[in-house]
Amino acid sequence: MHLAPLRLDHRAPLHSLLEATNAFSAEEINVALELFDDVFDTAEVTLRRPERSKGPAFAVVADYEFIGAFDENDELLGYACFGPTPSTSGTWDLYWLAVHPSAQGKGAGRALVRQAEKELEARGARLLVVETSSRQEYAHTREFYARGGYVEEARVRDFYAPSDDRVILTTRLTARERGVATR
Repeated sequence: MHLAPLRLDHRAPLHSLLEATNAFSAEEINVALELFDDVFDTAEVTLRRPERSKGPAFAVVADYEFIGAFDENDELLGYACFGPTPSTSGTWDLYWLAVHPSAQGKGAGRALVRQAEKELEARGARLLVVETSSRQEYAHTREFYARGGYVEEARVRDFYAPSDDRVILTTRLTARERGVATR
């Protein structure tokens, strides 16, 4: 497995991956694809070169960055989308993380999250925020983040729907703050 930036031609594999997870509604998949389309339809797509940090290049446009996990045949196994949280100092959001069911439990998700964390640490980011659902179908997702050192910071009851809370998880990225939420 290797990590690399997503490109415009990854749209169809991304769509297939999102559907294959059975974790997202049709509306959520549409939102993920609209974001991808907005980013990659922008005329000025720039790549941050790997030599500027020790990680792979990320596709960077506006405030969203995409990275993919690929197998030896360059098939998309998973992806992450993250960006700075508006009106904050050093806070970033992990907006999307999805891994194909055939690759789940094999390190693709963890590699994507760790690479995003590493990149953000190098930029001086201090906090990474993830939000997810409280529904039972998302228990594995919450456990995944807990194993990675994320802690529940807040819960907004009935946010998505009755009995479907918004669960906000965070991890501290700076060495000074890392003791607050150890990894």
